[in-house]
Amino acid sequence: MMTGDSNLIMGNIMRLEGKVAIIMGAGQTPGSTVGNGRACALLFAREGARVLTVDRDPASAEETVQLIHDEGGESVVFEADVTDEASVEAAVGDCVRRWGRIDVLHNNVGISVAGGDACVTEITTEAFDRIMAVNLRGTVMACKHALPVMREQGSGAIVNISSIAAVENYPWVAYKASKSAMVAFTKQLAIQNAEYGVRANVILPGLMDTPMAVDTRARAFNRPREAIAAERDARVPLRNKMGSAWDVAYAALFLASEEAGFITGAALPVDGGASCRVG
Repeated sequence: MMTGDSNLIMGNIMRLEGKVAIIMGAGQTPGSTVGNGRACALLFAREGARVLTVDRDPASAEETVQLIHDEGGESVVFEADVTDEASVEAAVGDCVRRWGRIDVLHNNVGISVAGGDACVTEITTEAFDRIMAVNLRGTVMACKHALPVMREQGSGAIVNISSIAAVENYPWVAYKASKSAMVAFTKQLAIQNAEYGVRANVILPGLMDTPMAVDTRARAFNRPREAIAAERDARVPLRNKMGSAWDVAYAALFLASEEAGFITGAALPVDGGASCRVG
């Protein structure tokens, strides 16, 4: 069983007690470590949230749900592809019908190498459109359908995932463009929905040891996972060690919780100091 850093949870305080959360991308690509979406789903459930575990791969989402159930949490699977607005709308509708509200929307879907990303002189139209549809348009559509519910409630927290690639020298064009846009979009959400009591913040993960970041690259470039991981570790200022999905999950938990009740429009790096090099 994946346990993460559950010893960091203080006493019996449930930071999302009674809350309802939708996590888009709560399954994960195959790999030897836990992904950001799965870690967030597990942590949110541990903290008392009922979690709608959304993913285009229902088998992977079911693995996440089973881990939550093993720990006594409440979660259900909903199959949806973020590039299909109708299925995103259906996921939001299912959550409201099932639990009557949406307190947290966590958008955690993204691709890069697996989508054919490349430098600007080599990117294809198909790859660019695919990556933008998954990384940016999917989040926009999820917010489009969740926001009316949150506005009517007079409360809600949206937590989006960008990347430190938005601000650093990054080699591939579509991922950087989509993740840069995610920061701007989140700030727009924050200012345009503050009057409704809805908060929106964005996390910028740095080099993380997740299946999407490491195992996907190992397969794409036909290299050992250990070699990819060692190269990435060496680039991290803090202890020369990549972060884990749990680092992202704890940041998301904070931004989703009432502890961040006066925080909106923030772009939070979770990067081991990498963004300090910028500029």
